[in-house]
Parts: sequence; C-alpha cells; structure tokens
Amino acid sequence: MIAEPTNLRAHCLNFWTLLAQNVALISPTMTAVLIVPLMFGTSGNASWLAYAFGTVMLLLVAANLNQFAKRSSHTGSMFLYTTAGLGPTAGGLAGWCLIWAYMFIGTAGVTGFTVFAQQLLSMAHLDVPAVALFAVCAAICWYCAYKDVRLSAVLMLVLEGVSVALITILGFIVLSHHGFALDPDQISLKGNTLSTLGLGVVVAVFSLVGFEAATAFGEEAKEPLKTIPRSVIVSLLLTGAFFIFISYVEVLGFRGVTPTLDKQTAPLSVLATMMHLDVLQIPIDIGAMVSFFSLALSCMNAGARVIFQMSRQGYFHKNAGAAHTTNETPHNAILIYALLEFAIPTFIMSFKGLAVTDAFNDAGTFGAFGFLGAYTFVTIAAPMYLKKIGELKTIHVVYSVAAIACLLVPAIGSVYPVPSPPTNLFAYIFALYFIIGGGFFVARDLQVKRMMGDRSVTDILEETALPA
Repeated sequence: MIAEPTNLRAHCLNFWTLLAQNVALISPTMTAVLIVPLMFGTSGNASWLAYAFGTVMLLLVAANLNQFAKRSSHTGSMFLYTTAGLGPTAGGLAGWCLIWAYMFIGTAGVTGFTVFAQQLLSMAHLDVPAVALFAVCAAICWYCAYKDVRLSAVLMLVLEGVSVALITILGFIVLSHHGFALDPDQISLKGNTLSTLGLGVVVAVFSLVGFEAATAFGEEAKEPLKTIPRSVIVSLLLTGAFFIFISYVEVLGFRGVTPTLDKQTAPLSVLATMMHLDVLQIPIDIGAMVSFFSLALSCMNAGARVIFQMSRQGYFHKNAGAAHTTNETPHNAILIYALLEFAIPTFIMSFKGLAVTDAFNDAGTFGAFGFLGAYTFVTIAAPMYLKKIGELKTIHVVYSVAAIACLLVPAIGSVYPVPSPPTNLFAYIFALYFIIGGGFFVARDLQVKRMMGDRSVTDILEETALPA
C-alpha cells in the first residue's frame, strides 16, 4: 500500500552526518584504489596538480551553491536553487542532470563494491557471480536508506573514516621509505603539457563530485543554513587535500616499478606488499568494499530526494513524492534508485567481453557529465537569484564567471582530444538524454506554473527560509 505524501523527518541530521553524506558520495577510498591509476595515465607527474586545480574549481562552484544554501533549505535543493534563479524549466533540467549523476555514480559504487567483494571471496576460494553481488549491494543499500537516514549517515561516516585512516597510514609509511624527500619529477611536472593537465581535471571532477550531497537534505538537517554550507566547504577541503596527498604518494611509490601505476588494478595492495605490510592488504580491500557500498548508499539517499522533491513540484508522478508514514523516508523514490543501481550494471555486463571494472569506469564517466551539467546550472543561477532579491554584489559575479571558466576545462577535455571508443560516444549519449529532458520540461512548464499558482519558487524559498 502506497503511503500518502508526508514530510520527511525534520532536523535529524547534524553537521557530522551531513558531512558524512558528502564524503561518502565523494568516496576518497574509491579514488585511492581505482582512480589514481587512471589519473596517472592522463596526467602523469602532474596528477597532484590536477587534483589541486579540481579542488579550487569546485570550491568556486561551492561558493555559488552556498549563496542559496545559507539563505534557504529544502529537500533536493540544487533543483530548487536553479529554479529560483533561472525558472522551472532550467530547474527541471538541473534536477534531470542530478538524477543522471546520482544514478551512474551510484552504479559505480555498486560495481566497485563488487570488484573488491570478488577479490575477498576469491581468497576464500569462492566464485560468486557479479550480478548476484550487484543485487546484494543494492538490496542492503535500499534497506538502510528506506529504514532511517540517520542510520545510513552514521554507518557511512564510520566506514569511510576507518578506510581513509588505513590508507593514510600506508601513505606515510611510503613517504618514510623515501625519507620524506620531495619528488623532483612531480614538483617540476616532468613530461607534462597543458593538454594532459586538462584531461587530468576531467578525472579530478570524477573524484570530487558529490560534495554538494548535503543540500539534498535541507528539511532533515539541524540548523541547515549553517550546517549545510559548512559541510559543503569542509568536505571539499578534506577530500581535496587527501587526493593531492594520495596521488603524490602513489606516483612516488611506483617510481621505477613495472607494471607502471596506470597499469595497476590494486595499487594500494601492491604498495602494502612493497612496504612489507601484507597484513594491510585484506583490511584495505575490506575498507574499499565498504567505501563503495557507502558511495552507492549516499547516491541512493541523495538521488531519491531529488526525485522526491521534483515529484512534489509536479514534474513526475505524485507517488514518487510520497514519504513513508513511519520511517519518514522517500521510500518510493528510494526503491526506484535501488532498482536502477542493480539494473544498470547488469545491463552493462550483458555486453560480451566487458569486465566489472569496465562497468565501473563507464558508469563513473557518465555520472561526471551529469554533475558538470548541474554545477553549471546552479553557478549561472546564483547571481540571477541574488539580483532578483536585491543582494547581488560584484564578488558574486566574479565567483560565477570564474567557476564557469573552470568548468569549461573538464567539459572541453571530455571531448577534445577525442577519447578512445566507446568513451568518445558518452558525451553525445548524455546530450541526447539532456535534449529529451529539455523537451519534456518545456512541455511541463505551464502545468507546473498552474500547480504553483501565482507564487514563484523564489517566494516559497523566502517564506520557508530559516533565520540565520
């Protein structure tokens, strides 16, 4: 029986649980175990710099995002933020991009979980099909998200914290092995050009997306006008610093090693062996597995709330905007995401010759396009919204222009130089999805306006904003 639409559980998430949502979606462990080799393949000795640039770029996006977050708080806020600045059609498209982004990054979480679960099971001489592990991961995520958002957040914070701590310890052991001396090749960016750095920033975006996840929990946050903006900035600073550190360490650790870092499928396990710390291999693999689980869970939580809010605004069927009467979670929207996080990797794996790691790489690349679209919308919307409410200053325009200029780097880098097949088609597949959404939301624009009456989304944001 489908519950009637109700509100979500109010004021149940504090700063730390909001931070956990952001960090779990960024998933520092994912970058350390699977993405740094990809980064090295594109940017070599400039890997750390690509992460530094990516962090600064997204801090500029966060500065625009927080113009909304510190003035109002709502479930699925990036969708409403864009609507407030650019109107319901653009807002719908921003939400459409977020649905795509959380869907595919969540899929990357499920496939990453499967990669490390299979490695651990193989040590016990067990061979479990990937599809079965997809189902296990999606089902457990569904239960946690359906039952209680606080349970989800605390679980993610603990799991990711333990995993990052183990990786950091290994990183300092590698630095100690090299006498904590600076690596001249990395400091001088030996062998790198501007184009290789641009490709690296695309990878950095893949690593850092998700820092905005807390904005989807506006109704459920305690003191949201303070805790949400703070969690957005702190999550970016912490994870950006970690990525700069771990990419530097891995490049240094694999200096002169064959196969090279870009050919490694389990770089941290190899580093542990090189440092005579085989005892860390299993804990690191377990940490990676649960970190990917946290990523899938965080995407399910955040993505479901975007669908929930868009449904409440009349963009999708009203049943997707229902909250469970007991758990006070968007249970129908959560179920949609659980099914997608199982179905998408299962579909990808149906193509002959593809491995689980291929599904992970493809899903992550697809997801990054969605985040770039949503970030671009909210960055343009920020000064427009501030102008409407009479609070626009020159610095706000500077933040917006600088962020757009930086976002062009990964946007252009994703299509030029032309990637190898099938990645060269991904941008066009996302463009088709975007165009379909555009047609749908233009058609829905008049109906949404009728449902809202004479009151604009900006009016609603101002009326329900909490005092600072």
